[in-house]
Amino acid sequence: MYSEQSHKFHGQLFKYATESVVVTNSKGIIVTVNPSALKLFGYTENEIIGQKIEKLMASRFEASHQLHREGFNKNPHNRAMGIGLDLYAMRKDGSEFPVEISLSPFSLNDESYVMAFIIDITGRRKVQAQMLEQKHQLEEITRELKQTNERLEAKVLDRTKVLEEALNEIEKSRKELSEALEKEKELNELKSRFLSMASHEFRTPLTTILSSASLITAYAEKDQQDKRIRHVERIKSAVNNLNDILSDFLSLSKIEEGKTKTDYEVFNLQNIVSEIINDLATIKKPGQAINYVHTGKNEVLLDPRLIRNIVINILSNAIKFSDEGKLIEIKSNIGDNKTVLEFKDQGIGISKEDQQHLFERFFRGSNATNIQGTGLGLNIVARYVELMNGVIETESELNKGTAFKITIPC
Repeated sequence: MYSEQSHKFHGQLFKYATESVVVTNSKGIIVTVNPSALKLFGYTENEIIGQKIEKLMASRFEASHQLHREGFNKNPHNRAMGIGLDLYAMRKDGSEFPVEISLSPFSLNDESYVMAFIIDITGRRKVQAQMLEQKHQLEEITRELKQTNERLEAKVLDRTKVLEEALNEIEKSRKELSEALEKEKELNELKSRFLSMASHEFRTPLTTILSSASLITAYAEKDQQDKRIRHVERIKSAVNNLNDILSDFLSLSKIEEGKTKTDYEVFNLQNIVSEIINDLATIKKPGQAINYVHTGKNEVLLDPRLIRNIVINILSNAIKFSDEGKLIEIKSNIGDNKTVLEFKDQGIGISKEDQQHLFERFFRGSNATNIQGTGLGLNIVARYVELMNGVIETESELNKGTAFKITIPC
């Protein structure tokens, strides 16, 4: 009773199952199908029973499927849904559609059979295709967003760069304006100092010239010749002082305007220094002596005009700021890669406080205010040394003298 009821129950399951079921024998002949399979493929039971299972396959898969079937029959085993390659079935009207097939082998009355459960996965494929398309669209959107982001970042960088350049230009303009204002302020101070200095320095020699010229006319007698000569010498000295002042102004003006350029040539340094010493003999004070020693090579490649002005300026100061009977020493040395000039006097010296301002324009030492000068000489010397890429060093002590050492590469 139970077996008959169970058999009927199984028959009902086969008949009303929503999945398509096709049963084949060991030769691949269809022996039975359920209604769902007939509906899926569009056949009647009489049209499909007894046909090869390949009749339900897409024609392009028939040959390969037969080989797979024969191989499966040699080693029958359960195969779950979705295992294997993509499969396409074919309806009676010739239309193809994708399927998933699971296989379950069984035996009945010593005969081997295979039950195939077939599912139409067209809807799933459409969903998968849509998902794939959406994925591609999402990837494209992501790519476009990335490109847009990169373009925006590039624009931000460009605008940041433009902004930075604008800020740099503003800062540059601010600095230039600040420097211009500072230079204008400095220039106004220099003008004031120049007017003050010029008023004093020009007035003194001019007064001397005027008074001496007037007094000369008073000494008309022959026995007064020595007095006339004394006043003529005073006039010459005053004229020389004026000439020195004008020379300093002219040199400074050329330096400030960038008109002073180096013009290197080979010359004999010892000869130039010796000539300058002879030329300045007329302004030496009584008893003053200049001792000059040269070592190394005789010829050097430098600017002879700048070297001459440097030596004249420092040596003139040594004579001016030293008392009668004092010794002035000069040393020069030409090596393989540098030229050294050393000057040493026994003059009034320079205080420690004044030494830090020594090479500034119009600077006069606190102990030199009563000695004639423009305060430009050492500033010009320092600028000339700088033009030749050299350095100048100073050592000094009040009332014991001053030493300068100038080193210039050559």
